[in-house]
Amino acid sequence: MERREEQPGAAGAGAAPALDFTVENVEKALHQLYYDPNIENKNLAQKWLMQAQVSPQAWHFSWQLLQPDKVPEIQYFGASALHIKISRYWSDIPTDQYESLKAQLFTQITHFASGSKIVLTRLCVALASLALSMMPDAWPCAVADMVRLFQAEDSPVDGQGRCLALLELLTVLPEEFQTSRLPQYRKGLVRASLAVECGAVFPLLEQLLQQPSSPSCVRQKVLKCFSSWVQLEVPLQDCEALIQAAFAALQDSELFDSSVEAIVNAISQPDAQRYVNTLLKLIPLVLGLQDQLRQAVQNGDMETSHGICRIAVALGENHSRALLDQVEHWQSFLALVNMIMFCTGIPGHYPVNETTSSLTLTFWYTLQDDILSFEAEKQAVYQQVYRPVYFQLVDVLLHKAQFPSDEEYGFWSSDEKEQFRIYRVDISDTLMYVYEMLGAELLSNLYEKLGRLLTSSEEPYSWQHTEALLYGFQSIAETIDVNYSDVVPGLIGLIPRISISNVQLADTVMFTIGALSEWLADHPVMINSVLPLVLHALGNPELSVSSVSTLKKICRECKYDLPPYAANIVAVSQDVLMKQIHKTSQCMWLMQALGFLLSALQVEEILKNLHSLISPYIQQLEKLAEEIPNPSNKLAIVHILGLLSNLFTTLDVSHHEDDHEGSELRKLPVPQGPNPVVVVLQQVFQLIQKVLSKWLNDAQVVEAVCAIFEKSVKTLLDDFAPMVPQLCEMLGRMYSTIPQASALDLTRQLVHIFAHEPAHFPPIEALFLLVTSVTLTLFQQGPRDHPDIVDSFMQLLAQALKRKPDLFLCERLDVKAVFQCAVLALKFPEAPTVKASCGFFTELLPRCGEVEPVGKVVQEDGRMLLVAVLEAIGGQASRSLMDCFADILFALNKHCFSLLSMWIKEALQPPGFPSARLSPEQKDTFSQQILRERVNKRRVKEMVKEFTLLCRGLHGTDYTADY
Repeated sequence: MERREEQPGAAGAGAAPALDFTVENVEKALHQLYYDPNIENKNLAQKWLMQAQVSPQAWHFSWQLLQPDKVPEIQYFGASALHIKISRYWSDIPTDQYESLKAQLFTQITHFASGSKIVLTRLCVALASLALSMMPDAWPCAVADMVRLFQAEDSPVDGQGRCLALLELLTVLPEEFQTSRLPQYRKGLVRASLAVECGAVFPLLEQLLQQPSSPSCVRQKVLKCFSSWVQLEVPLQDCEALIQAAFAALQDSELFDSSVEAIVNAISQPDAQRYVNTLLKLIPLVLGLQDQLRQAVQNGDMETSHGICRIAVALGENHSRALLDQVEHWQSFLALVNMIMFCTGIPGHYPVNETTSSLTLTFWYTLQDDILSFEAEKQAVYQQVYRPVYFQLVDVLLHKAQFPSDEEYGFWSSDEKEQFRIYRVDISDTLMYVYEMLGAELLSNLYEKLGRLLTSSEEPYSWQHTEALLYGFQSIAETIDVNYSDVVPGLIGLIPRISISNVQLADTVMFTIGALSEWLADHPVMINSVLPLVLHALGNPELSVSSVSTLKKICRECKYDLPPYAANIVAVSQDVLMKQIHKTSQCMWLMQALGFLLSALQVEEILKNLHSLISPYIQQLEKLAEEIPNPSNKLAIVHILGLLSNLFTTLDVSHHEDDHEGSELRKLPVPQGPNPVVVVLQQVFQLIQKVLSKWLNDAQVVEAVCAIFEKSVKTLLDDFAPMVPQLCEMLGRMYSTIPQASALDLTRQLVHIFAHEPAHFPPIEALFLLVTSVTLTLFQQGPRDHPDIVDSFMQLLAQALKRKPDLFLCERLDVKAVFQCAVLALKFPEAPTVKASCGFFTELLPRCGEVEPVGKVVQEDGRMLLVAVLEAIGGQASRSLMDCFADILFALNKHCFSLLSMWIKEALQPPGFPSARLSPEQKDTFSQQILRERVNKRRVKEMVKEFTLLCRGLHGTDYTADY
């Protein structure tokens, strides 16, 4: 395709002269697409070809591209262009041309029946699309006509070629229906017409499938065709003969996969449960596959066992309720359940030796839900039958959850290990669900097995068996309240007897203890049985995640019972932290665990422990503060600051209490004197300032410093008060030197908690004015490089309005400049920044009446805000943000109605605003709708969504379906 010809095409299909889209040019473009090594040329060719396909000239060149002397790539493009024209531009075709178009397509399909298969398929899809557009009125017996035409003896193509072409056409017809863009009312009519037409299809399929002379390729195509048609929700009883034929075809290895697909699709259609008699006839057919299943398992034939399992699960999972209702057939359904149990317990390790067992897990959920949904009497009968089945299921699942031998596991790839981990999580979820059916007896059952295993002297037990039983316990204890279980004390007693020789077993022991932490809080006398195990495991880097998370759970749940062990826990934790055994995230968890632990001690004890715990880090930080900044000491600084902030996140010596009247968080006073966290923070404040002075231009260090105070403020609330003046001063200095988002986020926290208290208002107000002034200067210099700062600034302004609107009364605050900057922020490309700006305006507009400077600026500049909102809705902002802009419109309407009614008419007056696609009537309708709705915010959001689709030219298209 020459450069001269590319240019007009790039202007759009409508703008391209007719001569551009000629057969020669299309062929050149296709050659460029397939063979040009230059990727830009390929992209240009593809763009041009897409325009060619939708151009009016496509009707002309498509047929020429299908000529026998063309190569298949060119013929394929011609067939695709025909399909696009028929499916998307049906309304352009005059009714008097339907018949000739249909005849031409039939001719081409007959021709390609012995030609290129990919071209044949595209032509069949084009004819299918034509049939769907003409049915039922313009082509009442479309399918019967197709069958008759292809069975005509006078065709030049041999019988098998015609047969395969017909089957291809019949296969793509339902598929094309599923993806077609037919309007909803037409879809219903066509579906009904196809349901009738299946009477012309199924007898043909049955005949071809049961005919001994039918070649394998024909029978395979028949099964695919049947599979396609059943998805149109054909009554299951009409499929009976074909399903039976498909079951018979399962014995043929070449037809196996297609048969499985057809049977599963037929059984799984939602409507199938109405045909109980047919379903009952299918059970013996499925049960008849058991020998083939066992043989496949014996021979290691994973494909066959997988396929048969899919069939059994499809019948059981989709129709367990309908089949359970047939009480007189309970034995045959139980036989099906046992067959699925065999599939669950299929020999071998998932995912290396088998991939079938995972298919069955959802079935057990469904069966349990269906049994428990019956009325009491029927449920009791089925509980009697199925409780033993579910106990057997637990044994099977725990066997499947077992790790392979260490040697075998060593050969597994990391991907296989990850799949096995996810599989065990699925088993864990299933066990948790099964607890609802089996109750406390399940725990007793697991406990007895574990007890027998650990106390038996007859034979040595495998660690895998022990680990699986503990894993079962852990799965249940993590989510079910086991506080009243009478077997947990015995289990806690057994845990120290486990000979831990393996990382996987040790991990599960840790996680099991963690899952029982709430129980330990109610039975503190047992803590000493397991705590030494946890502390010992802390020293093993391979058990990092499990040991640290378990200690954190114990310290959180049992903190009031841990003072006798506190010294030991702190000593062991200090030791592992100093030896740097754990990765950063586990070190942070460990500090959180120590924060919980120390919270329950007396203040003097806390301070003593804090001193020994923190001193080494403070000394290290002092040393680092003297050094010239470089990447390695930066990492060390951020790590130490992270440890401190995580410790202060959970170190809380008093209890929070909800003050229902003011919805503010209050705390019970600390009777023992100053808060230990405040004491420590005051001691290290100078040091932190020193670190900051050298690292002010590093966002990560500033963020880490702010995190210490932010987490402390969140935890301590009012107890943080003594630190407020010096922190405000430090934040002001930090932000004035180099503005960073983390400083604004911390300022927002201070405003949230302390701005309403008269004693703290002066330093908070001073800080608020300072950061606002610095940020406004940033806006003058160009804020586009700092979307994070603008985002945090908008959130701070919104918090100030929510918590202390008086901050906007200060004469030194330039409310007009703040307003204009927020309007500018609405136009940022970053969604979080736009969201935060919208949040600011939804807080500001309701204050028009009560805060005089706010009312004044809205009156003067509110129209500018409205224009920005309309521009965003008109297409300048992402559609995902429309709800946020709708909130601003709603707030304007509710709090500035008279101004909005004047502004919106003026703003929408200019032609082409906010979109060239809108008519004056559409704009007028929108403004009237908005002005009428002052109560229902949801309705305003719907109006804005509708309007933005109109603005973008998407209204009534496929895009609206997900919107």
